[in-house]
Amino acid sequence: QVQLVESGGGLVQPGGSLRLSCAASGSIVSVNVMGWYRQAPGKQRELVAAMTGAGSAIYADSVKGRFTISRDDAKSTLYLEMNGLKVGDTDVYYCHAGDYSNDYWGQGTQVIVSS
Repeated sequence: QVQLVESGGGLVQPGGSLRLSCAASGSIVSVNVMGWYRQAPGKQRELVAAMTGAGSAIYADSVKGRFTISRDDAKSTLYLEMNGLKVGDTDVYYCHAGDYSNDYWGQGTQVIVSS
């Protein structure tokens, strides 16, 4: 089992920045991919960014050049640096971890971009 706890969401004005954190615990040695997803009410959860165990990262086209995914292995923490935030980035953001047979999710953290 892997436990994920997100933090760092909040209210920010358009053009502003936020950094989300995801602290992982449990059987994290088995995890081979971690990432961030977001979901608006009534919509499907969508990938924002993900990073493999080897450090390769992928991004949704809508966030390329604005968001950066990173991790601190010593702290077992995944980050999402979000710059140039837009109103359309308003969502609940979820941390995800996957091994060869399981998917794990955090409880989500709300990001609201509004003037």
